[in-house]
Amino acid sequence: MSKRKHSIEWMIDRINEYLSGTGSYKSIAEANGINDETLRRWVVAYSYHGADAFVKGSGNRQYSHDFKVSCVEMVLSGELSVLECVSKYEISSASVLRCWISEYNANRELKDYDPKREVYMAGARRKTTIEERKEIVKYCIEHDRDYKGTAAIYDVSYTQVYSWVRKFDANGENALVDKRGHHKTDDELDELERLRRENLRLKRQLQERDMAVELLKKVRELEGM
Repeated sequence: MSKRKHSIEWMIDRINEYLSGTGSYKSIAEANGINDETLRRWVVAYSYHGADAFVKGSGNRQYSHDFKVSCVEMVLSGELSVLECVSKYEISSASVLRCWISEYNANRELKDYDPKREVYMAGARRKTTIEERKEIVKYCIEHDRDYKGTAAIYDVSYTQVYSWVRKFDANGENALVDKRGHHKTDDELDELERLRRENLRLKRQLQERDMAVELLKKVRELEGM
């Protein structure tokens, strides 16, 4: 696990700046080179758990089906905001809770999450949208490139997460577009591929011509009978 970017003491100092009225979320965040949403999350977490909110536990948490549904329903009912729910129940990130909400609203089952379950096999694969892939990559990078944990949380395979992060590192978000089933135009092909395609076209044309010739012969044979 990589070292925390900021010490707990430093984080609590920023929290106390806000609580004492020294500045707003935005002004304190800008002055200290952090995101104002991050500071907001720290303040809410601190209000629920004190300094213990920033002590990293060992390993990933387990999330049961019932726990996920309970959290989603508290947010949808207005009892808690996403930020409050994440902070109060120590969910790994707001994006994870939003993913549960999306699945719930789509009438998909919220499965138990056990970080020890196997996620390397292709059986864990599912179709994803470009927005989901962006969110998954962002979550993985922000959580020390925990490919296995990310795969389990988002119900995809380890291989998928690893591949998406590699593509993102190399070519950014555009590399996350799923191009399966997309046929390149001639302008997108290199010369060798273009020649191969042209060769296939000619072969098909010859086959169609031969079939036409054979058909014409049969027609003439029948007419001559």
